[in-house]
Amino acid sequence: MKIYDSKARMKLDFQPIKEGEVRIYVCGPTVYDDAHLGHARSSLVFDLLARVFRASGYKVTLAKNFTDIDDKIINKSKESNQEITQITSTYIQSYLKDMRELGIRQADIEPKATESISEISTMIQTLIQKEIAYKSTNGDIYLEVAKDPDYGSLSMRGNDEETQARIQENEEKKDPRDFALWKAYKGENDIGYESILGLGRPGWHIECSAMIEKHLAYKNEKFGIDIHGGGADLFFPHHENEASQTRCATGREIAKYWMHNGFVNINGEKMSKSLGNSFFIKDALKLYNGEILRNYLISTHYRAILSFSEEDLLSSKKRLDKIYRLKKRVGFNSHFDSQKDLMPKNDFQNELLDALCDDLNISKALAIIESMLNESNQNLDNSPKNKMLKNEVIQNLEFIASLLGIGVMNANEYFQLGVDEKQKLEIEKLIQQRSDAKNQKDYAKADEIRSQLETMGITILDTAEGSIWEKV
Repeated sequence: MKIYDSKARMKLDFQPIKEGEVRIYVCGPTVYDDAHLGHARSSLVFDLLARVFRASGYKVTLAKNFTDIDDKIINKSKESNQEITQITSTYIQSYLKDMRELGIRQADIEPKATESISEISTMIQTLIQKEIAYKSTNGDIYLEVAKDPDYGSLSMRGNDEETQARIQENEEKKDPRDFALWKAYKGENDIGYESILGLGRPGWHIECSAMIEKHLAYKNEKFGIDIHGGGADLFFPHHENEASQTRCATGREIAKYWMHNGFVNINGEKMSKSLGNSFFIKDALKLYNGEILRNYLISTHYRAILSFSEEDLLSSKKRLDKIYRLKKRVGFNSHFDSQKDLMPKNDFQNELLDALCDDLNISKALAIIESMLNESNQNLDNSPKNKMLKNEVIQNLEFIASLLGIGVMNANEYFQLGVDEKQKLEIEKLIQQRSDAKNQKDYAKADEIRSQLETMGITILDTAEGSIWEKV
């Protein structure tokens, strides 16, 4: 396994902290709004990574947190006159629903910031005792960056002019680079949690460090976890600050490897709420099936910028069509179990896994799949009744479903996507009328009904088991 380590800025051989195991922590969403394509891409990347590790024989523990206390959530609570827990629980459930639609397996551990106040406050107390954190005159607690000689070693930022220009002046800080660990309760318009630090709430960065320490970290190793992941936008300052506070509190590095996925662009601009071009997953799912979106979103290498384009999405769907066409051809129309982990059993499967073990080389993996699809169809042309060949094709398609999460659906249902239940009843009624006309040798009427269906965008395939229809 080779992965690109964001800190080393190069591809490295993956060496687990503990043989045969891998512990991964991914920064999840701040739950004050619906999930967007940036959330989807990050979740898909680390879902794929976990699948690759499992197919390679590793025991994987994947944690993805929910930031359920934050200024944005507090502001939304004030604006909407809703309780914070009502807002966060609504958007957590919405997020999980969207991820299921995309075929993303739920993380093994899903910690919440509000359920980790004790661990957060204890870590901050340790930093105060070590004189690395200090309390300001208004009760807020900051980490003193100057006390960490390795600050900036992850992102190579912290002292550059661009960073300094972005830092807001704050008279409570000793140094503009210092960042908040704890925000003291400021009165009835604020939100506070009881803790050993008094009434208040955690800063954003400390939440992840404490949750990693609570749920995942190896306590007696040089590194807490194997891999820390998230979007490229989190590299600085969020991950830099996480690394700093964990290093200062525990004496070890938070993670051995860092992985960051690229941005999602829409119309050439980085997806951003401030730009007004944020594309909610729920809106995309109204137009496209989740597996079609998944197939498209994983088709660009995870470190590259993904420029979202419906034209590209429809082009990538052709590959998915070929997978389902082959699935249908070998007579396997059932669902594959999307939760099932499979180990490679033949040359094709080993070659596919090897490609993804090279820093998730998706372009190579998809080229290998394309070759398999073409070769399988050629072999079936030559030996259409070869049962061993058909079984091998089914096994290969099932391995793709397990590893990439595509080709999972019932093949007939896939080719009927985009047709609602009312339309289905109308189509089935017309097909029955056509069948009755054929039985009565009224071929003119049968042809007329076929033409009517074609104008509706429906094609009919007459098989030994009866007529099957597909949406064009």
